[in-house]
Amino acid sequence: MGRVGRRRIQASFTGGDLVSDGGVLLLRQMDRRLGLTRSAAAALSDRRRGASVRHGIHPLLSQRVYGLCCGWEDVSDHNVLRRDTALQTAVGQVQELASGPTLSRFENAVDRGDTARLQAVLIEQFIVHWRDAPPEQLVLDIDATHVPLHGAQERAAFNRHYDNYCYLPVYVFCGQDLLACVLRPSDRDPAKILSALVRTLARQLRQAWPQVQLIVRADSGFCRAPALRRFERWGIDYVIGLQKNVTLLQRVALAELMLAEDYGREHSKQRLIGEFTYAARSWNRERRVITRLEHDARGANPRFVVTSLTGEATELYDRLYCARGEAENRIKEAQLDLFGRRASCHAWQANQLRLLLAALAYTLMVHLRRSALHGTELARACTQTIRTRLLKIGAAVVRNTRRVQVLLASNHPMKALFMLAAQRLGP
Repeated sequence: MGRVGRRRIQASFTGGDLVSDGGVLLLRQMDRRLGLTRSAAAALSDRRRGASVRHGIHPLLSQRVYGLCCGWEDVSDHNVLRRDTALQTAVGQVQELASGPTLSRFENAVDRGDTARLQAVLIEQFIVHWRDAPPEQLVLDIDATHVPLHGAQERAAFNRHYDNYCYLPVYVFCGQDLLACVLRPSDRDPAKILSALVRTLARQLRQAWPQVQLIVRADSGFCRAPALRRFERWGIDYVIGLQKNVTLLQRVALAELMLAEDYGREHSKQRLIGEFTYAARSWNRERRVITRLEHDARGANPRFVVTSLTGEATELYDRLYCARGEAENRIKEAQLDLFGRRASCHAWQANQLRLLLAALAYTLMVHLRRSALHGTELARACTQTIRTRLLKIGAAVVRNTRRVQVLLASNHPMKALFMLAAQRLGP
């Protein structure tokens, strides 16, 4: 591989028990504090023949989740990773971990009841974390995204909007916390599960905090008359985008004309926020609609939001509704950084499990950032950045009958931050 001065450069994979993911031990500490993978494992049924089992559900689950956090997206990666001594230590094993085929059988053995119980684990983690600081208000961000498919997956359908065969999972976030992720086929309206999903979450949240105010926030793709009526009946507030139509545009036509004249005179972007009451044909009554009008070089750009909330219109639109965009960043983190798009199993429930595995990995990384990295340069870093700077650390692993020593790279630039995070998480 060339020379350095008079010295010849030689490289080979003969270094022994050297690993590239020495930082995985931080995930082990965080997981032990949360009890995340243990709770998730308890939610899954084990139908395997006991005499033939070498790996329990909990080691299988933690192996898969830690692998996602460290950037290993496929079960086939574990054919080699099973011998990674740092991952073995993090999982709590001293022998080889599960192979790719074993993990694949584990994923394909789940049923609808298993995935439903895993969904409950996500919200239970949220409630436990905030139990000591009961919230007065919770904003539930609901959004759908697409998972492209390349194969013969169950319930695959072509979606004209995305020009691809795909699934359309629905995510529910509260701030940075992921409360639910439900796989949906792309030939059905994602809004059809909105009411049932919100009702399930509201029941669990109000059991923990009976007086909490719940606000549903979503884009116009989730604005459906039955859902609005049910939210009002259940005492749940909402601020949801409203699709433009001829009637709405007629209501703001004079204001749009005024903004166009102001733009022609001042040659600068014009903006106006107002409100009015409106009832679509499918609505049972009039509701408050906030409108945001803008006019610039590209022309008019009106937006409409229907809400049950009182308060000043500008404050509701700018401070509350526009903050919905942060949920899209969280979806990207769960889908791209933690491989929530890897729906490559044939079975529907197996792909739902993969979505939930990414959700568990996301939850683990959020709590790592919140508990161990607050006040540091990585306090607001995304998963990919934390992985690169704090988990991908070269290390030598020395094991004997009394201890396991993980000798991390002496010259790692984030050494001080790693030690601080480890100290905050405890032994």
